[in-house]
Amino acid sequence: MRRRLATAAGALLAMAASLLTAPPSAQADTPAPTAPTAPTAPRAAAGFHVRDGRLLDANGEDFVLRGVNHAHAWYPARTPQALKDIKALGANSVRVVLATGDRWTRTGTADVASIVAQCRQNRLVCVLEAHDTTGYGEQAGAVPLSRAVDYWVSVADALRGQEKYVVVNLGNEPHGNSGYEAWTADTRNAVARMRAAGFGHTLMVDAPNWGQDWSHTMRDNASQVFAADPERNTVFSIHMYGVYDTAAEVNDYLNRFISQRLPIVVGEFGDAHSDGDPDENAIMAAARQLGVGYLGWSWSGNGGGVEYLDMATGFDASRLTGWGSRIFHGPDGIRETAREASVFGSGPGEDPAGGCAVDYRVSDWGDWFNADVTVRNTGTAAVEGWRLDFAFAGEQRVHSVWNARATQEGRQVRAVNESWNATIPAGGAVSFGFNGSSAGANGVPSSFSLNGAACAGS
Repeated sequence: MRRRLATAAGALLAMAASLLTAPPSAQADTPAPTAPTAPTAPRAAAGFHVRDGRLLDANGEDFVLRGVNHAHAWYPARTPQALKDIKALGANSVRVVLATGDRWTRTGTADVASIVAQCRQNRLVCVLEAHDTTGYGEQAGAVPLSRAVDYWVSVADALRGQEKYVVVNLGNEPHGNSGYEAWTADTRNAVARMRAAGFGHTLMVDAPNWGQDWSHTMRDNASQVFAADPERNTVFSIHMYGVYDTAAEVNDYLNRFISQRLPIVVGEFGDAHSDGDPDENAIMAAARQLGVGYLGWSWSGNGGGVEYLDMATGFDASRLTGWGSRIFHGPDGIRETAREASVFGSGPGEDPAGGCAVDYRVSDWGDWFNADVTVRNTGTAAVEGWRLDFAFAGEQRVHSVWNARATQEGRQVRAVNESWNATIPAGGAVSFGFNGSSAGANGVPSSFSLNGAACAGS
C-alpha cells in the first residue's frame, strides 16, 4: 500500500504558512480524562444524530453531505461570497477550515458565530474543522487533538444551540505517518472531553496517516471510538487521495464501515494529487450507491503545488476549473445528488408553503432582453430561503442579475435569494430580474419550481 507523503490540505497549509506569520504555540497538552467504561444511554437528539449507521438531521430525516471545503482560516474575507456561490451551485453543506491559534491565526468566537450564521442564511450545513492538528507527529508545528478540544471549548458560545445546523470535525488529519498508533486513544479521549464539556453536536473524527488511513487504524478501531461516545453520535471521515486510486480500494474501505453500521463520510478528495491519481469517479459513484456523504477539496486558494485542486479560479464561480465542473455538474455530482437538510424547511419535491406562483415578464430587443420575475408565496407559511428553477425555451443566456444570484447550465437556470430577500412571507412576494442575450424568440419558460415544488405560471 502506498503511503501518503502529503495531502492537498497539507500542501495548502505550507502555502498558508508563508502568508500568515502566527508562530506555533508551545503550550503543553491538556490532560484528557479516560473515556467512560460504561457509557450512559444517549440523550434525546437536539440536532444531527446517528442512528443505525446513518446521519439524521434534527427532524429524523436521513441527511447525506454533498459539499466542498472552504479555507476560511487563510481567506476569511472570501467566506461570505464563497458560501453564497457554493450554495448556488447546488451544495447542501460546506466544510470550513478554522485555526486554533497554535499554528495559524486563531479563528475567534465571534468569527465562528458569523460563519455559522452565514451557513444558516445560505441553507448550508456547516462542518467546522480545526486545522492545526494536521499531520501531528510528523508535521512541524502541528498540535494534538487535546489542543483542538481546548479550542472548541474556548469557542463554545458560538456553537451552543446550533446542533441542528453544525457538525464539529474535531481536528483535521490528526496524525501523520508517525505515531498514528495513538489515534484510537487520542480520539476516544477527545470525544469524551467534548461530551464532558457539554457538546451535544454530531462529532466528526478524521483518520490518521494524513487522513488516508492506509494503516487501517481507524477502520479497525472505529467501533471502539463509537462505543466510547456516550451520545453514540460520532461520524468517521476518510480523506481519499492517492491511496484510493482504484474502485476496488474505494469500495472496500467504505463497505467495511457500512457492514458494521458505522457512519462514514469522505471528508476530502480530489481529482488528482501528487501522491497518486485518486479515482474521483469511483469515489462519487460509490458514495451515491451507498448513501455516503462527500466533501470535495477545495473551493479555491490552493497553493504549494496543488493549485490544480481549485474548483473555482480565483474564487470566481463563473470560472469553474475542470475539477469544479466535475464535482458540481458531472455524474454523481453535487447538483445531481444533493438534497437540502429538512431543518431548513422545504426540501426537493416538497411544497414549502402550500403553493407558489411566478410572474415572468420579458422586454425583448432582438438579440438582448430583460426579464422581470416575481415569485409569490400563495401558502400559509413563510418560505425561509428560496431557489427558483426554470428552463429557457430557446438559446438564451443570462448575463447580469439583480436581487438574486443565478447560475445556468445549458438551458437550466437556478436563481437563489440574496441575504436581504431570503424570506417570502405567507401571501407575500419577492422580485428579481436579469438581462440576457438570445438567438431567437424570448418566450416565457413553461414551468417553474420553488425549492423543488412546482409553481403556477403567470
